[in-house]
Amino acid sequence: MSDKPSVLFVCVHNAGRSQMAAGWLRHLAGDAVEVRSAGSAPAGAVNPAAVEAMAEVGIDITDQTPKLLEYETAESSDVIVTMGCGDACPVFPGKRYEDWKLEDPAGKGVEAVRPIRDEIRTRVDQLLAELRPTA
Repeated sequence: MSDKPSVLFVCVHNAGRSQMAAGWLRHLAGDAVEVRSAGSAPAGAVNPAAVEAMAEVGIDITDQTPKLLEYETAESSDVIVTMGCGDACPVFPGKRYEDWKLEDPAGKGVEAVRPIRDEIRTRVDQLLAELRPTA
């Protein structure tokens, strides 16, 4: 890992979980971590309930768009966090992988997305603590 680690969040549609995780990491890490997100079958837009849930905690993800998972993006990432993409997520030797089992927010209202958002925050906090060099 370089001085500035890169983290890739991957889910199927890159519209909910991975976008919320990327939003949290950008918010909490600032420019100390390169944050990426992608999907194995990206949706046309970010989930509106995810956008609303993140806005409630002061994080704007309205400028994000679902992106297709590219081989080069995964290969050049230090940490790859998968979120329910199953066999569609490629595995690269030598990468640090985490598989976060999280409920899919697709089709759910903001009330159902809030606990998912909060669980993602907890996991991003833990990941960030592990990525930051100890003083």
